[in-house]
Amino acid sequence: MSEVGKSGIIAKMIGPKKRWRAYRARVKELPEGHRTAVVAIERHLMHFVPTDADSSASMFEDLADLFEQAVADGTPIREVVGEDPVEFAETFARNYSDGGYVPARARRRLADGIERAAAEDTAGADGTV
Repeated sequence: MSEVGKSGIIAKMIGPKKRWRAYRARVKELPEGHRTAVVAIERHLMHFVPTDADSSASMFEDLADLFEQAVADGTPIREVVGEDPVEFAETFARNYSDGGYVPARARRRLADGIERAAAEDTAGADGTV
């Protein structure tokens, strides 16, 4: 990758395109409820600025790993994120950065997204739609 490509804002926030696309492809393969949860957490994590692109890419790849393992083990979304998805996401992000400012609206959006995901997860487990 050229120096220009490495210094772009997108590369700093989410890492090289190839890693980002591979991560997104993994997320796309998750069942609907787990995918909804990952997308909600991903949106929230964009408020945190890791120190480098590699840390950011690793953070998202680890998020995909976590949810892929949850699917494989049959773990419900609420058991993965707990009752407070904002606390989960912020604790998760602290492993990769010093954090960032997250507006109240973004916190509410995450909580709503996890609520939808948990409902989809429950509906899928019951066989209802």
